[in-house]
Amino acid sequence: MNRIEARFQTLKAQRVSAFIPYITAGDPNMEVSEQLVLALERAGADVIEFGVPFSDPVGDGIVIQEAAQRALQRGASLRKVIAAVRNIRQKSQVPLLLFSYFNPILAYGIEAFARDASEAGVDGVLCVDLPPDEADDYKLALDQAGLCTIFLTAPTTSDDRLRLVGEKCTGFVYYVSRLGVTGEQAALAEGLKEAVARIQRLTGKPVAVGFGISTPEQAASVAGLAEGVVVGSAIVRVVAQHGLAPTLVDDVEAFAASLARAVKSNA
Repeated sequence: MNRIEARFQTLKAQRVSAFIPYITAGDPNMEVSEQLVLALERAGADVIEFGVPFSDPVGDGIVIQEAAQRALQRGASLRKVIAAVRNIRQKSQVPLLLFSYFNPILAYGIEAFARDASEAGVDGVLCVDLPPDEADDYKLALDQAGLCTIFLTAPTTSDDRLRLVGEKCTGFVYYVSRLGVTGEQAALAEGLKEAVARIQRLTGKPVAVGFGISTPEQAASVAGLAEGVVVGSAIVRVVAQHGLAPTLVDDVEAFAASLARAVKSNA
């Protein structure tokens, strides 16, 4: 059982949801990203999504697109992200999930990627644009390396496909709560309670809800329905607003702590 699975098991026993923040690795630079991971852990993160910058992030909204561009312009790459994880592991055992598109993994080499990521201390991978029915080689390599394989579901996912996702997923299922790209929303998607219950029933796995959650109030609402709450764009926006300002790490930690408290408020 790796860190992600162990954390969800512990939280289940405690009857609380996981707080899962996302940041883009390399924004504003890789050294600061490493500091931000440690800050998110201090703030109460249960699992941290460490985003691999990609030049064509079709599933992401403008905030994360721009973060990826800034990171790439400063030399970020998948190899450097894995090296950053290795550095983080010298100071932290927080569960780490790489959030990536398939192209960087394919260019790296699937087996080499799985081996290097695992050796560095990665716990799982969410490959945004790789559907589970086309992921046999990828899943085999990650399984052999002891990495969780996280797949996406959406409001339009059929019952049969949810069952397939349940078979292929380890760790948890990521539910994209609204159609479209990542980004902050003024209100949560309608029918969220019923949608999460359906996914839980058909996959048999914990469900983490993402896309559109941006405030402590929204995070608290989702925590009452699902095993995990993902917040990405709202945190990445704070990073963008501060850049390399001396207060960046402290301000991200404070904002993340407010979200973590909200997620745990239903305990």
